[in-house]
Amino acid sequence: MQLKNSLAIFIIVISLWSCKDDNAAELERQKNIAKPVEKEKIIEFGFDINNYIVKRDTIKSGDSFGEIMQRNNIGYPNIFQIAETTKDTFDIRNLRAGRPYTLLYSKGSEKDSLPSPSTFIYQPNQIDYVVIGLKDSIHAYNSKKKITYIEKTATGVIESSISETLKEKGLSQKLAYKMADEIYAWTIDFRRLQKGDRFKVIYTDKYIDDTIYAGIKEVKAAYFEHNGDSLYAFQFETDSIKGIKDYFNENAKNLRRAFLKAPVQFSRISSRYNLTRRIAVYGYKVRPHKGTDFAAPIGTPIMATANGTVIESTRRGGNGKFVKIRHNATYSTQYLHMRNQNVKKGEYVKQGDIIGYVGMTGNTGGPHVCYRFWKNGKQVDPFKQELPDAEPISDSLKVKYLEHIKPVRKQLDDIFFLEVEPKETENTLTEDPIL
Repeated sequence: MQLKNSLAIFIIVISLWSCKDDNAAELERQKNIAKPVEKEKIIEFGFDINNYIVKRDTIKSGDSFGEIMQRNNIGYPNIFQIAETTKDTFDIRNLRAGRPYTLLYSKGSEKDSLPSPSTFIYQPNQIDYVVIGLKDSIHAYNSKKKITYIEKTATGVIESSISETLKEKGLSQKLAYKMADEIYAWTIDFRRLQKGDRFKVIYTDKYIDDTIYAGIKEVKAAYFEHNGDSLYAFQFETDSIKGIKDYFNENAKNLRRAFLKAPVQFSRISSRYNLTRRIAVYGYKVRPHKGTDFAAPIGTPIMATANGTVIESTRRGGNGKFVKIRHNATYSTQYLHMRNQNVKKGEYVKQGDIIGYVGMTGNTGGPHVCYRFWKNGKQVDPFKQELPDAEPISDSLKVKYLEHIKPVRKQLDDIFFLEVEPKETENTLTEDPIL
Protein backbone atom coordinates (compact mmCIF):
# COMPACT_ATOMS: atom_id res chain seq x y z
CA MET A 1 0.00 0.00 0.00
CA GLN A 2 2.86 2.33 0.91
CA LEU A 3 4.55 1.52 -2.43
CA LYS A 4 1.35 2.38 -4.32
CA ASN A 5 1.09 5.74 -2.53
CA SER A 6 4.73 6.61 -3.29
CA LEU A 7 4.23 5.72 -6.96
CA ALA A 8 1.11 7.91 -7.14
CA ILE A 9 2.94 10.86 -5.58
CA PHE A 10 5.83 10.42 -8.07
CA ILE A 11 3.43 10.41 -11.03
CA ILE A 12 1.71 13.59 -9.75
CA VAL A 13 5.09 15.40 -9.35
CA ILE A 14 6.21 14.39 -12.84
CA SER A 15 2.88 15.55 -14.27
CA LEU A 16 3.14 18.91 -12.51
CA TRP A 17 6.73 19.35 -13.73
CA SER A 18 5.70 18.46 -17.25
CA CYS A 19 2.82 20.94 -17.14
CA LYS A 20 5.22 23.58 -15.88
CA ASP A 21 7.55 22.95 -18.85
CA ASP A 22 4.62 22.99 -21.26
CA ASN A 23 3.37 26.27 -19.82
CA ALA A 24 6.86 27.81 -20.05
CA ALA A 25 7.22 26.66 -23.66
CA GLU A 26 3.79 28.06 -24.51
CA LEU A 27 4.62 31.40 -22.87
CA GLU A 28 7.90 31.59 -24.83
CA ARG A 29 6.05 30.73 -28.06
CA GLN A 30 3.42 33.41 -27.40
CA LYS A 31 6.16 35.94 -26.65
CA ASN A 32 7.92 35.16 -29.93
CA ILE A 33 4.64 35.47 -31.84
CA ALA A 34 3.92 38.84 -30.26
CA LYS A 35 7.45 40.12 -30.82
CA PRO A 36 7.61 42.03 -34.10
CA VAL A 37 10.22 40.93 -36.61
CA GLU A 38 12.72 43.76 -37.02
CA LYS A 39 13.81 44.52 -40.56
CA GLU A 40 17.52 44.46 -41.17
CA LYS A 41 18.87 47.99 -41.45
CA ILE A 42 19.86 49.07 -44.94
CA ILE A 43 22.17 52.06 -44.50
CA GLU A 44 22.77 54.26 -47.53
CA PHE A 45 24.11 57.81 -47.46
CA GLY A 46 23.89 57.54 -43.66
CA PHE A 47 20.11 56.86 -43.69
CA ASP A 48 18.21 53.67 -42.85
CA ILE A 49 16.42 53.31 -46.17
CA ASN A 50 13.70 51.14 -44.55
CA ASN A 51 12.38 54.27 -42.86
CA TYR A 52 11.76 56.13 -46.13
CA ILE A 53 10.07 55.96 -49.47
CA VAL A 54 12.95 56.17 -51.92
CA LYS A 55 12.86 57.71 -55.40
CA ARG A 56 15.96 57.51 -57.62
CA ASP A 57 16.64 59.35 -60.85
CA THR A 58 19.37 61.04 -62.88
CA ILE A 59 19.89 64.67 -63.84
CA LYS A 60 18.50 65.16 -67.34
CA SER A 61 19.97 67.58 -69.86
CA GLY A 62 18.51 71.01 -69.11
CA ASP A 63 17.39 70.04 -65.61
CA SER A 64 17.86 72.54 -62.81
CA PHE A 65 17.56 72.09 -59.07
CA GLY A 66 14.46 74.28 -59.07
CA GLU A 67 12.74 72.23 -61.76
CA ILE A 68 13.46 68.98 -59.92
CA MET A 69 12.04 70.43 -56.71
CA GLN A 70 8.92 71.78 -58.44
CA ARG A 71 8.30 68.38 -60.06
CA ASN A 72 8.33 66.96 -56.55
CA ASN A 73 5.88 69.46 -55.04
CA ILE A 74 8.25 71.97 -53.45
CA GLY A 75 7.21 75.52 -54.29
CA TYR A 76 9.41 78.37 -55.48
CA PRO A 77 9.60 80.29 -52.14
CA ASN A 78 10.89 77.15 -50.44
CA ILE A 79 13.30 76.46 -53.30
CA PHE A 80 14.77 79.95 -52.95
CA GLN A 81 15.15 79.48 -49.19
CA ILE A 82 16.84 76.09 -49.66
CA ALA A 83 19.27 77.51 -52.22
CA GLU A 84 20.19 80.48 -50.03
CA THR A 85 20.58 78.44 -46.85
CA THR A 86 22.80 75.78 -48.42
CA LYS A 87 24.85 77.85 -50.90
CA ASP A 88 28.00 77.81 -48.73
CA THR A 89 27.97 74.00 -48.81
CA PHE A 90 26.70 73.27 -52.30
CA ASP A 91 26.02 75.47 -55.32
CA ILE A 92 22.80 74.15 -56.87
CA ARG A 93 24.03 75.34 -60.29
CA ASN A 94 26.65 72.58 -60.22
CA LEU A 95 24.25 69.76 -61.09
CA ARG A 96 25.58 67.80 -64.07
CA ALA A 97 23.54 65.82 -66.60
CA GLY A 98 23.81 62.07 -66.19
CA ARG A 99 24.68 62.15 -62.49
CA PRO A 100 22.30 60.30 -60.11
CA TYR A 101 20.21 61.81 -57.34
CA THR A 102 17.97 60.33 -54.65
CA LEU A 103 14.86 61.72 -52.97
CA LEU A 104 13.77 60.45 -49.56
CA TYR A 105 10.12 60.77 -48.48
CA SER A 106 9.08 60.25 -44.88
CA LYS A 107 6.81 57.24 -44.47
CA GLY A 108 3.28 58.48 -44.06
CA SER A 109 3.77 61.28 -46.58
CA GLU A 110 2.32 59.01 -49.28
CA LYS A 111 -1.06 59.69 -47.68
CA ASP A 112 -0.72 63.38 -48.54
CA SER A 113 -2.38 64.53 -51.73
CA LEU A 114 0.89 66.21 -52.81
CA PRO A 115 3.75 64.47 -50.99
CA SER A 116 7.10 66.26 -50.97
CA PRO A 117 10.54 64.83 -50.18
CA SER A 118 12.36 65.45 -46.92
CA THR A 119 15.86 64.95 -48.33
CA PHE A 120 17.68 65.44 -51.64
CA ILE A 121 20.96 63.55 -52.22
CA TYR A 122 23.18 64.31 -55.23
CA GLN A 123 26.19 62.27 -56.37
CA PRO A 124 28.70 64.28 -58.45
CA ASN A 125 30.85 61.12 -58.73
CA GLN A 126 30.98 57.54 -57.47
CA ILE A 127 32.40 58.45 -54.07
CA ASP A 128 31.24 61.92 -53.03
CA TYR A 129 27.67 62.98 -52.31
CA VAL A 130 25.85 66.02 -50.94
CA VAL A 131 22.80 65.77 -48.66
CA ILE A 132 20.27 68.60 -48.53
CA GLY A 133 17.57 68.54 -45.86
CA LEU A 134 14.44 70.10 -47.37
CA LYS A 135 12.03 70.29 -44.45
CA ASP A 136 11.83 72.41 -41.28
CA SER A 137 15.55 72.42 -40.53
CA ILE A 138 17.04 73.19 -43.93
CA HIS A 139 20.69 72.15 -44.04
CA ALA A 140 23.33 70.63 -46.30
CA TYR A 141 26.54 68.68 -45.87
CA ASN A 142 29.07 66.86 -48.03
CA SER A 143 30.17 63.32 -47.35
CA LYS A 144 31.83 60.30 -48.95
CA LYS A 145 30.93 56.67 -49.31
CA LYS A 146 33.01 54.10 -47.47
CA ILE A 147 36.14 53.22 -49.42
CA THR A 148 37.85 49.85 -49.00
CA TYR A 149 41.32 49.11 -50.38
CA ILE A 150 42.34 45.49 -50.90
CA GLU A 151 45.96 44.65 -51.63
CA LYS A 152 46.34 41.86 -54.20
CA THR A 153 49.06 40.14 -56.17
CA ALA A 154 49.17 38.86 -59.73
CA THR A 155 51.61 37.05 -61.98
CA GLY A 156 51.66 36.33 -65.67
CA VAL A 157 53.68 34.81 -68.48
CA ILE A 158 53.56 36.58 -71.84
CA GLU A 159 52.30 34.57 -74.82
CA SER A 160 51.50 37.46 -77.18
CA SER A 161 50.92 40.68 -75.21
CA ILE A 162 50.47 41.81 -71.65
CA SER A 163 46.86 42.82 -72.41
CA GLU A 164 46.02 39.29 -73.55
CA THR A 165 47.75 37.79 -70.51
CA LEU A 166 45.75 39.98 -68.14
CA LYS A 167 42.52 39.29 -70.03
CA GLU A 168 43.01 35.53 -69.75
CA LYS A 169 43.46 35.90 -65.99
CA GLY A 170 40.41 38.15 -65.63
CA LEU A 171 42.54 41.06 -64.42
CA SER A 172 42.00 44.76 -65.07
CA GLN A 173 43.57 46.23 -68.21
CA LYS A 174 44.51 49.19 -66.02
CA LEU A 175 47.40 47.03 -64.81
CA ALA A 176 48.74 46.94 -68.37
CA TYR A 177 48.50 50.73 -68.63
CA LYS A 178 50.21 51.26 -65.28
CA MET A 179 53.07 48.94 -66.07
CA ALA A 180 53.52 50.12 -69.66
CA ASP A 181 52.95 53.86 -69.29
CA GLU A 182 53.69 54.64 -65.65
CA ILE A 183 56.29 52.20 -64.38
CA TYR A 184 58.35 50.72 -67.23
CA ALA A 185 57.68 53.29 -69.96
CA TRP A 186 61.39 54.07 -70.39
CA THR A 187 62.88 50.65 -69.65
CA ILE A 188 60.65 48.20 -71.57
CA ASP A 189 59.11 48.57 -75.03
CA PHE A 190 55.80 46.77 -74.48
CA ARG A 191 55.24 46.52 -78.22
CA ARG A 192 58.25 44.19 -78.39
CA LEU A 193 57.65 41.85 -75.49
CA GLN A 194 58.95 38.33 -76.05
CA LYS A 195 57.11 35.08 -75.50
CA GLY A 196 58.11 33.79 -72.10
CA ASP A 197 58.61 37.22 -70.53
CA ARG A 198 56.92 37.22 -67.16
CA PHE A 199 55.90 39.58 -64.39
CA LYS A 200 54.77 39.82 -60.77
CA VAL A 201 52.89 42.77 -59.36
CA ILE A 202 51.54 43.92 -55.99
CA TYR A 203 48.65 46.32 -56.43
CA THR A 204 45.66 47.76 -54.58
CA ASP A 205 42.06 47.44 -55.75
CA LYS A 206 39.50 50.03 -54.70
CA TYR A 207 35.90 49.27 -53.68
CA ILE A 208 33.02 51.60 -52.78
CA ASP A 209 30.69 50.43 -50.01
CA ASP A 210 32.48 47.05 -50.12
CA THR A 211 30.66 46.00 -53.32
CA ILE A 212 31.28 48.46 -56.17
CA TYR A 213 34.62 47.90 -57.91
CA ALA A 214 36.23 51.29 -58.58
CA GLY A 215 39.43 50.24 -60.30
CA ILE A 216 43.06 50.05 -59.30
CA LYS A 217 44.25 52.63 -56.81
CA GLU A 218 47.97 52.07 -57.26
CA VAL A 219 50.75 49.59 -57.92
CA LYS A 220 52.94 49.09 -54.87
CA ALA A 221 55.70 47.14 -56.59
CA ALA A 222 56.42 45.12 -59.71
CA TYR A 223 58.96 42.71 -61.12
CA PHE A 224 59.43 42.06 -64.84
CA GLU A 225 61.69 39.54 -66.56
CA HIS A 226 62.34 40.79 -70.10
CA ASN A 227 65.06 40.04 -72.60
CA GLY A 228 67.22 38.44 -69.93
CA ASP A 229 66.90 41.34 -67.49
CA SER A 230 65.24 41.29 -64.08
CA LEU A 231 63.59 44.65 -63.51
CA TYR A 232 62.30 45.60 -60.07
CA ALA A 233 60.09 48.65 -59.49
CA PHE A 234 59.08 50.04 -56.10
CA GLN A 235 56.76 52.98 -55.51
CA PHE A 236 58.11 55.63 -53.15
CA GLU A 237 56.91 59.10 -52.17
CA THR A 238 59.67 61.64 -52.70
CA ASP A 239 57.67 64.77 -51.84
CA SER A 240 54.98 64.44 -49.18
CA ILE A 241 53.91 68.08 -49.53
CA LYS A 242 53.17 67.84 -53.26
CA GLY A 243 52.27 64.15 -53.06
CA ILE A 244 54.85 63.16 -55.68
CA LYS A 245 55.44 59.41 -56.03
CA ASP A 246 57.84 57.72 -58.42
CA TYR A 247 59.10 54.25 -59.20
CA PHE A 248 62.68 53.24 -58.46
CA ASN A 249 64.67 50.05 -58.85
CA GLU A 250 66.43 48.09 -56.10
CA ASN A 251 69.39 50.50 -56.27
CA ALA A 252 67.21 53.64 -55.89
CA LYS A 253 67.55 54.61 -59.56
CA ASN A 254 64.49 56.38 -60.97
CA LEU A 255 62.81 54.30 -63.69
CA ARG A 256 61.15 57.24 -65.38
CA ARG A 257 62.30 60.09 -67.51
CA ALA A 258 61.28 63.64 -66.73
CA PHE A 259 58.74 63.64 -69.62
CA LEU A 260 56.10 61.22 -70.89
CA LYS A 261 56.41 60.26 -74.54
CA ALA A 262 52.95 61.57 -75.40
CA PRO A 263 50.25 63.71 -73.77
CA VAL A 264 47.40 61.34 -74.77
CA GLN A 265 46.96 57.58 -74.61
CA PHE A 266 46.03 55.34 -77.54
CA SER A 267 46.71 58.07 -80.10
CA ARG A 268 48.68 58.34 -83.31
CA ILE A 269 51.02 61.05 -84.57
CA SER A 270 49.19 62.76 -87.43
CA SER A 271 51.78 65.47 -88.06
CA ARG A 272 55.36 65.76 -86.81
CA TYR A 273 57.55 68.72 -85.98
CA ASN A 274 58.66 70.02 -89.39
CA LEU A 275 60.21 73.43 -90.09
CA THR A 276 60.08 72.96 -93.90
CA ARG A 277 56.49 71.77 -94.21
CA ARG A 278 54.65 72.89 -97.35
CA ILE A 279 50.84 72.89 -97.59
CA ALA A 280 48.87 72.86 -100.87
CA VAL A 281 46.11 75.18 -99.63
CA TYR A 282 48.77 77.82 -98.99
CA GLY A 283 50.29 77.48 -102.48
CA TYR A 284 52.97 75.09 -101.25
CA LYS A 285 54.64 77.86 -99.32
CA VAL A 286 56.78 76.84 -96.37
CA ARG A 287 54.60 76.79 -93.29
CA PRO A 288 56.71 75.50 -90.38
CA HIS A 289 54.97 73.17 -87.96
CA LYS A 290 56.63 73.60 -84.58
CA GLY A 291 54.56 71.04 -82.76
CA THR A 292 53.69 67.34 -82.85
CA ASP A 293 50.04 66.52 -83.54
CA PHE A 294 48.48 63.56 -81.76
CA ALA A 295 45.15 62.61 -83.32
CA ALA A 296 42.53 61.39 -80.85
CA PRO A 297 38.73 61.50 -80.47
CA ILE A 298 37.11 64.63 -79.05
CA GLY A 299 37.01 64.42 -75.27
CA THR A 300 40.14 62.26 -74.91
CA PRO A 301 41.98 63.31 -71.71
CA ILE A 302 45.19 65.29 -72.22
CA MET A 303 47.93 64.66 -69.65
CA ALA A 304 50.75 66.84 -68.40
CA THR A 305 53.90 65.15 -69.68
CA ALA A 306 55.92 66.30 -66.65
CA ASN A 307 55.57 67.99 -63.27
CA GLY A 308 55.31 71.76 -63.39
CA THR A 309 53.32 74.96 -62.90
CA VAL A 310 50.57 76.13 -65.25
CA ILE A 311 51.62 79.52 -66.64
CA GLU A 312 48.77 79.89 -69.17
CA SER A 313 45.28 78.41 -69.46
CA THR A 314 43.42 80.51 -71.98
CA ARG A 315 42.21 80.83 -75.58
CA ARG A 316 44.09 82.69 -78.28
CA GLY A 317 43.76 82.88 -82.06
CA GLY A 318 44.60 79.77 -84.07
CA ASN A 319 45.82 77.97 -80.96
CA GLY A 320 42.28 77.77 -79.66
CA LYS A 321 42.00 76.75 -76.02
CA PHE A 322 45.37 75.74 -74.64
CA VAL A 323 47.46 75.13 -71.54
CA LYS A 324 51.14 75.96 -71.13
CA ILE A 325 53.25 74.49 -68.33
CA ARG A 326 56.67 75.57 -67.07
CA HIS A 327 58.55 72.52 -65.80
CA ASN A 328 61.81 74.20 -64.79
CA ALA A 329 64.16 76.91 -65.98
CA THR A 330 64.89 74.93 -69.16
CA TYR A 331 61.71 73.18 -70.29
CA SER A 332 58.08 74.19 -70.96
CA THR A 333 55.28 72.40 -72.83
CA GLN A 334 52.11 73.63 -74.54
CA TYR A 335 48.91 71.77 -75.47
CA LEU A 336 46.70 73.34 -78.17
CA HIS A 337 43.16 73.02 -79.61
CA MET A 338 41.53 71.75 -76.41
CA ARG A 339 37.79 71.33 -76.10
CA ASN A 340 38.19 72.68 -72.59
CA GLN A 341 40.90 73.07 -69.98
CA ASN A 342 40.93 71.26 -66.64
CA VAL A 343 43.46 73.46 -64.83
CA LYS A 344 43.94 77.13 -64.03
CA LYS A 345 46.93 79.45 -64.19
CA GLY A 346 49.15 79.05 -61.14
CA GLU A 347 48.20 75.41 -60.40
CA TYR A 348 50.95 72.87 -59.80
CA VAL A 349 50.40 69.68 -61.82
CA LYS A 350 52.07 66.30 -61.69
CA GLN A 351 53.11 64.10 -64.57
CA GLY A 352 50.02 62.27 -65.85
CA ASP A 353 47.49 64.73 -64.39
CA ILE A 354 44.58 65.50 -66.74
CA ILE A 355 44.94 69.14 -67.78
CA GLY A 356 42.27 69.25 -70.51
CA TYR A 357 40.44 67.35 -73.23
CA VAL A 358 41.01 66.94 -76.98
CA GLY A 359 38.94 69.30 -79.11
CA MET A 360 38.93 71.31 -82.34
CA THR A 361 39.20 74.91 -81.15
CA GLY A 362 41.33 77.33 -83.18
CA ASN A 363 42.73 76.44 -86.60
CA THR A 364 42.41 72.68 -86.96
CA GLY A 365 41.09 70.26 -89.54
CA GLY A 366 40.27 67.48 -87.10
CA PRO A 367 40.32 66.52 -83.43
CA HIS A 368 43.86 66.40 -82.06
CA VAL A 369 46.23 67.99 -79.57
CA CYS A 370 49.19 69.93 -80.91
CA TYR A 371 51.99 69.28 -78.43
CA ARG A 372 54.69 71.94 -78.37
CA PHE A 373 57.96 71.54 -76.55
CA TRP A 374 60.11 74.47 -75.46
CA LYS A 375 63.80 74.31 -74.48
CA ASN A 376 65.46 77.50 -73.28
CA GLY A 377 62.62 79.53 -74.80
CA LYS A 378 62.84 77.92 -78.24
CA GLN A 379 60.39 75.42 -79.72
CA VAL A 380 62.13 72.11 -80.51
CA ASP A 381 61.25 68.55 -81.53
CA PRO A 382 60.82 66.58 -78.26
CA PHE A 383 61.68 63.31 -80.02
CA LYS A 384 65.15 64.60 -80.88
CA GLN A 385 66.06 65.75 -77.40
CA GLU A 386 68.24 63.96 -74.88
CA LEU A 387 65.65 64.29 -72.15
CA PRO A 388 66.80 64.13 -68.54
CA ASP A 389 65.88 61.43 -66.09
CA ALA A 390 63.25 62.24 -63.51
CA GLU A 391 64.41 63.62 -60.19
CA PRO A 392 66.66 61.13 -58.35
CA ILE A 393 66.13 60.28 -54.71
CA SER A 394 67.96 62.74 -52.50
CA ASP A 395 70.81 61.42 -50.40
CA SER A 396 68.76 62.12 -47.26
CA LEU A 397 65.92 59.89 -48.53
CA LYS A 398 67.99 57.11 -50.07
CA VAL A 399 68.62 55.31 -46.76
CA LYS A 400 64.91 55.55 -45.92
CA TYR A 401 64.02 54.19 -49.37
CA LEU A 402 66.34 51.19 -49.12
CA GLU A 403 64.85 50.30 -45.73
CA HIS A 404 61.33 50.81 -47.10
CA ILE A 405 61.75 48.32 -49.96
CA LYS A 406 63.27 45.46 -47.93
CA PRO A 407 59.96 43.88 -46.84
CA VAL A 408 58.30 44.76 -50.16
CA ARG A 409 61.05 43.04 -52.14
CA LYS A 410 60.72 39.95 -49.94
CA GLN A 411 56.96 40.01 -50.58
CA LEU A 412 57.63 40.11 -54.33
CA ASP A 413 60.29 37.39 -54.20
CA ASP A 414 57.95 35.12 -52.25
CA ILE A 415 55.36 35.22 -55.06
CA PHE A 416 55.85 32.15 -57.28
CA PHE A 417 55.08 31.82 -60.97
CA LEU A 418 52.49 29.03 -61.03
CA GLU A 419 50.05 27.89 -63.68
CA VAL A 420 47.44 27.27 -60.99
CA GLU A 421 48.06 29.68 -58.17
CA PRO A 422 46.84 29.21 -54.60
CA LYS A 423 44.20 31.55 -53.30
CA GLU A 424 45.79 34.88 -52.49
CA THR A 425 45.85 36.51 -49.11
CA GLU A 426 44.23 39.91 -49.28
CA ASN A 427 45.05 42.84 -47.03
CA THR A 428 42.06 45.12 -46.54
CA LEU A 429 42.03 48.76 -45.44
CA THR A 430 38.75 50.62 -45.06
CA GLU A 431 38.21 54.36 -45.08
CA ASP A 432 34.95 55.17 -43.32
CA PRO A 433 33.20 58.38 -44.41
CA ILE A 434 33.51 61.37 -42.12
CA LEU A 435 30.34 63.43 -41.81
